[in-house]
Amino acid sequence: MAEVAEPMLEVDPAKEKSLESDVVHRIRITLTSRNVKDLETVCANLKRGALEKDLKVSGPVRLPTKKLRITTRKSPCGEGTNTWDRFEMRIHKRVLDLHSPSEVVKQITSIPIEPGVDVEVIIGDTTSAKA
Repeated sequence: MAEVAEPMLEVDPAKEKSLESDVVHRIRITLTSRNVKDLETVCANLKRGALEKDLKVSGPVRLPTKKLRITTRKSPCGEGTNTWDRFEMRIHKRVLDLHSPSEVVKQITSIPIEPGVDVEVIIGDTTSAKA
């Protein structure tokens, strides 16, 4: 019984890199902060960097602000007049969507990010640039 060996396909490393660069990722960047001014600054910097690289950008989309509220009694012992303190923390959120190769996203997200701004990057499904 003769076994037929299938020839191995040899891929040139240069072609392999070009195939990887043809893959376009859908990337969602979520920014969260308590300070609106810092959040808007980071959003503007990310969008400016993406537009300089000629990427398809949608956003920043402003999501509803979460208001975390705590109401507590002022009196430590519980006696006296019923007076209350009301505290509130607002959390602002922005979403940016990019369509680009993953190498370019590394360059864009290397911008200085303000303290207090949380960044979450989600890389979604991949599609071919030729399609």
